[in-house]
Amino acid sequence: MKSTLVLTLAFGLVFIGASLPNSRTFAQSKPNILILYADDWRHDTLGVAGNPIVKTPNLDRLAREGVRFTRNYVTTSICGVSRASLLTGQWMSRHGNPAFEMFKTPWSETYPGLLRATGYWVGHVGKWHNGKFPAEQYDFGRSYAGKHYLKEPDGSTIHVTEKNERDALEFLRTRPHDKPFCLTLAFFATHAEDDNPKQYLYQPQSESLYRDVTVPIPKTAGDEYFNRLPPFIANEKNEGRNRWHWRFDTPEKYQKYMKAYYRLATEVDATIGRVLADLSAQGLDNNTLVIFTTDNGYFHGEHGLADKWYPYEESIRVPLIVRDPRMPKRKRNTTNDDFVLNVDLAPMILAAAGIAAPARMQGRDFAPLYLSAKKPAWRQEFFYEHATIRNTDFIPSSEALVRRMMKYIYWPDFKYEELFDLKRDPHEERNLTNDRAHSKELKTLRRRFAELKAEAR
Repeated sequence: MKSTLVLTLAFGLVFIGASLPNSRTFAQSKPNILILYADDWRHDTLGVAGNPIVKTPNLDRLAREGVRFTRNYVTTSICGVSRASLLTGQWMSRHGNPAFEMFKTPWSETYPGLLRATGYWVGHVGKWHNGKFPAEQYDFGRSYAGKHYLKEPDGSTIHVTEKNERDALEFLRTRPHDKPFCLTLAFFATHAEDDNPKQYLYQPQSESLYRDVTVPIPKTAGDEYFNRLPPFIANEKNEGRNRWHWRFDTPEKYQKYMKAYYRLATEVDATIGRVLADLSAQGLDNNTLVIFTTDNGYFHGEHGLADKWYPYEESIRVPLIVRDPRMPKRKRNTTNDDFVLNVDLAPMILAAAGIAAPARMQGRDFAPLYLSAKKPAWRQEFFYEHATIRNTDFIPSSEALVRRMMKYIYWPDFKYEELFDLKRDPHEERNLTNDRAHSKELKTLRRRFAELKAEAR
């Protein structure tokens, strides 16, 4: 029987403090910028998004104070590539990082590089995953990830989310007060610790969270749905299936690991609450652009899979919340269902700071979607891409053309196609490529797919 969770300070949960109108105004011409960047956290891992289990009170409040984008997507669903796209505003095909390497785009064309060059105090805290961390490019740089518990110089251990919080607060409290700042707080949670049998190592004070609830198992979690996948995915060599066995192949494991995953999420939310409370205490609410998003989505057993990578909705659709001091009151506590992409964040951040985006930056400033009285013309489709990782048995490459009602998927390693009617089939259960009724539409989508793929280069 499902019981009500009582959230108290014992679990480290802090609700965001003063409301925006009561905050002191920071006298500064350019806005401060705070990017809250979580890991392996899909669009519906938020209470405000209707999730019946996870508790995210601070992010829910942030959404009420800003706008939540319900159709925000990544152009590649894997940590390193998505982070490179965040920094560069470019598709993988252009920035050149196919997995976890340093991207090829000049640093001077990234949002932190451009902000720092124009007088911002720029910081990065937490996960990097793009080759060697370029500490020299930051005024304040702390890079770490991979483990939930980290060794400190004095021999003690600290949870990675607690370290994220400590370092973010140090940045906010030691920054020079005569410069605007930009901080990217890049959490490692809710990423699993892949080589640890416990997978999701939360903090002890979170143990009682979710203990007496039952996490619903997705409709498409059974073998019937796994067997509908392309044959090179629907096999036991595939890494998505391998990780499903680690976490979800029995009802008992499903409950254990999903509750542990949600505990990590709630811990991230608590840290976000404390960081935002410090921002408020310093009187910075009225001049700080706050963005919450994540690097990729996550399968919670859907299609008999775990983790991400593939172009299905659970993997590519991620949360996005924006609290912008320029936002009119009528736009606060609203949602927007336009297609916004991770490549749009860099040009949006630069535009907020009054900096022109580089010519090779492919995303678009999406702030007019909530700032303009008249809605601007906006994209109705986008191109998705993912490189082969290790080999085609492990993670094959995938590409897609995504529209609101239709999705075309192409698997280059196998020259295999999928077509889904997302209006009638939102869980992507029935491949329509051999359905004659869709043959004309399929040809149109193939042509448009080729055009968008070429534009991504």
